[in-house]
Amino acid sequence: MQVSVLSGPQEIRLESRPVPSPAADEVLVQVTAVGVCGSDAHYYREGRIGDHVVNGPLVLGHEAAGVIVGVGCSVADTRIGQRVSIEPQRPDPTSSQSRAGRYNLCPSMEFFATPPIDGALAEYVLIQSAFAHSVPDEISDEAAALFEPLSVGIASAQKARITAGSSVLIAGAGPVGLVTAQVARAFGATTIIVSDIAPDRRENAKKFGATQLIDPMTEDVRALDVDAFIDASGAPRAVVDGIHAVRPAGTVVLVGMGASDYALPISLIQNRELVLTGVFRYANTWPIARELVLSGRVDLDSMVTGRFDLAHVEDALNADALPGSIKAVVIPSSHKETDV
Repeated sequence: MQVSVLSGPQEIRLESRPVPSPAADEVLVQVTAVGVCGSDAHYYREGRIGDHVVNGPLVLGHEAAGVIVGVGCSVADTRIGQRVSIEPQRPDPTSSQSRAGRYNLCPSMEFFATPPIDGALAEYVLIQSAFAHSVPDEISDEAAALFEPLSVGIASAQKARITAGSSVLIAGAGPVGLVTAQVARAFGATTIIVSDIAPDRRENAKKFGATQLIDPMTEDVRALDVDAFIDASGAPRAVVDGIHAVRPAGTVVLVGMGASDYALPISLIQNRELVLTGVFRYANTWPIARELVLSGRVDLDSMVTGRFDLAHVEDALNADALPGSIKAVVIPSSHKETDV
């Protein structure tokens, strides 16, 4: 099979590797679509994200969908031919966090494209059968791959306690901000304010659920009065301004990856009794993602603005610099041509 490998700083090469064989509880998935995440671009450009450092060749890509073409001995062979969206994580089911239902916080987690675990920019990948979620034919391969960023939006909206009639401020109109705006609308929020310093990104937010747009460079974010604030930017100023915009007993959810440490308005958080929390990936979100997309409440297909093959992964990783770009997708193979 063909595999796209990050072999060094800003160096991508195409390799030929054997098609892997599934363990007892795994399925072999022929990959049909892989979304390019900001973390992929960060590993490509910087070689690290926080404590996660690329120390050797790494296959990027964790937003993936495909079709099952092989199964391990403990998996029913009726799953062969099934189209699936991949939940790209392998927790230890015996860890205390997993047993508490928070398997996303498992300290022994193996997550696609997080060093040293290889990701999905390949023609075939293995995943535990329980993390290969079936998708109906009404959902495209590309949308199925984007269940992953959608799951981040779902986890964020759940943490923000968004419900019917809620008001929410979302900082950052990148892919995660846009899916979060759509989820907030689907959950019943009636006021969805999206802030971003880039005019074209603010315009994108209009199409994906925003009821109001804010330019944080010229408008007073702190003057807002919302039930919840979700930061999808990682910018310290956006976080602090957003906290000031939350009314008493509201919720602040930090999603964007930015500076490791910065000052927060502690007195304000105490005096308003704000709940401040983070989001680290997701747990038990794929069934919700499937229903939101199937019902039409969330539109993932319209977020795809560029398509690339495995030979042009480097172009896909740099697509975020193109005007109007939202989400680049790599198409490794077509399952109709499979001959494993």
